Amino acid sequence: MKYVHVGINVTDLEKSIAFYQKVFGVNPVKVKMDYAKFLLESPGLNFTLNVQDAVSGNQVNHFGFQVESTEEIVAHKERLEKEGFFARDEMDTTCCYAVQDKFWVTDPDGNEWEFFYTKADSDVSKSESTSCCVDSNERKNTCC
Repeated sequence: MKYVHVGINVTDLEKSIAFYQKVFGVNPVKVKMDYAKFLLESPGLNFTLNVQDAVSGNQVNHFGFQVESTEEIVAHKERLEKEGFFARDEMDTTCCYAVQDKFWVTDPDGNEWEFFYTKADSDVSKSESTSCCVDSNERKNTCC
């Protein structure tokens, strides 16, 4: 396999292209009136299943990038804040049966993107003080 493919629906192509150019750090390789395509050589895919009380409509919980260090988390967060994004951080949090450093940004259509580094495994799903992947639509915990 060469690429994993994810296609999302957007309402404003120009705003979405601008957002993803900044998040991915590259320009799209193809742009049409109703379409844009980005090809990223890195990263690979971290795919999770998220249990919910009920699901309807779009089944996407969130998207994310797993990185290799806290320093990489900080570098991405600083880079995106300089681009004008609000980054909601959750440093040294227990979520998804892991101790993680992470932050979140949201695209123009409300899709959340998580940048995270897993520091250690945990026997608990989340700590009492963490929001643990709060679903922006439901405002409830949806551990990654």
